[in-house]
Amino acid sequence: MKYFGTDGIRGKAYEFITHKMAYSIGRSLGLLEKKMVVVARDTRESGLMIVEALKNGIIDAGLEVLDINILATPILAFMTIQNDCFGVMITASHNPYIDNGLKIFNRGLKTLPKEEKIVEDVIDGIIKLENVLGGEELAYYNPLDSYSSLFKDFHFKSKKNIVLDLANGATIKSAKFIFNQYCDNLDYIGDTPDGYNINKDVGSTHLDNLVNYVLNNKLDLGISFDGDGDRVLVVSKTGKIIDGDLLIYIFACYLKEIGKLSNNLVVLTKMSNLGIISALKEKGIETIQTDIGDKYVIRAMEEKDAILGGENSGHIINKYLFISGDGVLNAAFLLKILEEKNISIDELIKDVTFYPDRLYNIRDIDKSLVKDKRIIDLVNDISTRLGENGKVLVRASGTEPLIRISASAKTQEEVDRIIKTIEDKLNQIIHKKE
Repeated sequence: MKYFGTDGIRGKAYEFITHKMAYSIGRSLGLLEKKMVVVARDTRESGLMIVEALKNGIIDAGLEVLDINILATPILAFMTIQNDCFGVMITASHNPYIDNGLKIFNRGLKTLPKEEKIVEDVIDGIIKLENVLGGEELAYYNPLDSYSSLFKDFHFKSKKNIVLDLANGATIKSAKFIFNQYCDNLDYIGDTPDGYNINKDVGSTHLDNLVNYVLNNKLDLGISFDGDGDRVLVVSKTGKIIDGDLLIYIFACYLKEIGKLSNNLVVLTKMSNLGIISALKEKGIETIQTDIGDKYVIRAMEEKDAILGGENSGHIINKYLFISGDGVLNAAFLLKILEEKNISIDELIKDVTFYPDRLYNIRDIDKSLVKDKRIIDLVNDISTRLGENGKVLVRASGTEPLIRISASAKTQEEVDRIIKTIEDKLNQIIHKKE
């Protein structure tokens, strides 16, 4: 695809994500056989410009549009199911405020490649459209009451001292609305968005402040979301970071215990730590690994009839709860498990031993180098040598202008050596081109 990456369309606001592009995307939705579109956004200052252009395009396509303002991506996905319609989330997720993007949903799921191709052809003017009469903007209503139906089976009241890191993002309303129903002792950080501070030193990609807040205030738990609310990561009272892999492990073990883990199977990605795979195996739970990106996870879950899957970034698809990734819903589910078992999160993961691993990002580099035969051969050679005792992955980011190198092995020294070997090879190829 020309514009769509692994998680919608994303790029610099005003430069790549322009008024014209947003309007064209709105117009394109008139070709996708739904009569209504729900629109939401995160807290970026560029969101207002994009929303207005998008809504104008939707109305000129002859469709109804409902603007639910600043709310998390999972709530938008929920609304598209409730209304049997398309939805567009204006967000760049965990990226800084200068970026923005659009995620398009159809009844709770991301758009299909054939639908994305239609959108791209309208953006490029390959498909030309006439204005259609009958479009209108619907009266606003607050969807949080209907969204809370997803939590109807959560019958607990947590006495734990908890801090929520809202990333100055899209969960500023929904997280407070939900967690105030289940928790007596709540603190917040990252809950004062100003249009420019989304993900700035807060949120699931910047956990240092949350770790320090938990330790300095002697809290039981810290919970962090990303800018649009479809990811969640956790910090225990000891300051340990509980990533998506560990949360999936906790959920998988619980679902297996209550007889709800379909096929005793969990879908992970190639970024998942080998220690999680080993720990799940010890519990009698099988795993398969996909390419990076929730669309690949969801596809494998559908093919294998799995109920649980996700990424170590904290994007977890827990179909026991909902068909789409939802940070707030998964965080509440974690609290339910902790209260039900009357146990600490550290105790729940005591049987998991992580392999040393590392993710290294190289910026300002030609992303096509990941397809260079010399890099592919080097990665294959390293993978063969590691066997089952490690893994290595080199990929171009689908959401940011960088190459990611990840490695896992029995020792940190070997991990660092693998990454340096690949980085040196990339630099060597670049210098030869020059």
